Amino acid sequence: MRAVDIIIKKRDKAELAREEIEFFINGFVSGDVPDYQASAFAMAILLNGMTPRETTDLTLAMAHSGQMLDLSDVVDLAVDKHSSGGVGDKTSLAVLPIVAACGLPIGKMSGRGLGFSGGTLDKLESIPGYRVDLTVHEFKKQLKAKGIVLTGQSLDLAPADGKLYALRDVTGTVQSIPLIASSIMCKKLAAGAQAILLDVKTGLGAFMETLDEARQLAGLMVDIGKLAGREVVALLSDMNQPLGNAVGNSLEVIEAIETLRVAGPEDFREHCLHVSAHMLVLGKLAGDLADGRALAEKSIADGSAFEKLRILVQAQGGAVSYVDDPSKFSRAKYIEVVESPQNGHLAQIQARKVGEAAVALGAGRAKQSDPVDHAVGFIIHHKVGDKVEKGEPLFTIHANDESKLAEAREAVLAAHSFSTAEIDPLPLFYN
Repeated sequence: MRAVDIIIKKRDKAELAREEIEFFINGFVSGDVPDYQASAFAMAILLNGMTPRETTDLTLAMAHSGQMLDLSDVVDLAVDKHSSGGVGDKTSLAVLPIVAACGLPIGKMSGRGLGFSGGTLDKLESIPGYRVDLTVHEFKKQLKAKGIVLTGQSLDLAPADGKLYALRDVTGTVQSIPLIASSIMCKKLAAGAQAILLDVKTGLGAFMETLDEARQLAGLMVDIGKLAGREVVALLSDMNQPLGNAVGNSLEVIEAIETLRVAGPEDFREHCLHVSAHMLVLGKLAGDLADGRALAEKSIADGSAFEKLRILVQAQGGAVSYVDDPSKFSRAKYIEVVESPQNGHLAQIQARKVGEAAVALGAGRAKQSDPVDHAVGFIIHHKVGDKVEKGEPLFTIHANDESKLAEAREAVLAAHSFSTAEIDPLPLFYN
């Protein structure tokens, strides 16, 4: 077999055999297949798609490209969660401490930012000293001792995905349902998850802009999980506007901390409680969603969820004083409050435009090697449906470059649109 023949076959919309997919993925990991051929392969998949069988084979090939983690000697039931990505989505930073505080051990491997979507690892690294490079041994040891781990993808777990994940961001191949599904699920399978909660975003600030696309992605991932013998539940959540108020790395960490301290934006808190309830049901600690929600609410109210966040940060070398006192986080040089230019009801806050503006400020990456500025971003003060008066604060910019601030102001103003008529609030979840 030759890699170029496999690329040509997918370019010409033919269905690849399992052996061809395994040959290509194994060659990519070994270095026999170079990055430029892997990029062409990803583009062919983006343009022509994959059948469910091909996608499952791709997922399993990437999962088996490295070590398959077995957590049965550490926990009775390994439960994991994943979000398909969005703007202001800092859910893992709050949900993992919540469910761990309820007695469900949770170990998660997260990724970096992709396109306009922020990455959990980039957010965590705004906490000085926080390690995102735990070894498999350290991962298992911490999960057993502390009941919570949040780290980066180990190089020996699904290494094919780690390499492909980095290429997708810089080759315009992020928005492919088979590539998204296989990337998410191969990490979950390789990391030993027996039950998986998927938070699939849909809307203008998600990779799946339409509800139909999101349902297709969710269904594909559930099917992959079933074929691999895992229990998988997929939620469909709204990403037409940023989740919560904060967009940007340290700003989002601060918002997650506030949420665990019985504050934080209402929509973000509600989202976290709903996801946590589902995870507690999957983990057999709650009989139904109402019980799960009650447990999650209690963990916030009694401070145990916040304490679990402290334990997590301390265990992974982070400066826990930043969790105790978020004012210690580095602040941007320029902080500007932008006022509403008119009266009206907010008809739209275009999440993708906000996310792209945050990347332009330095909160994300335009190319793989770009550094991330943890201090920059936005606080979006309102939600779709809110009535806003002219001159009222609309959003706050945190920037370290004056020229970039001016561009961000115009971009995020353009992301807000108004109506004279009343506008219904957006749902948090879809059926």
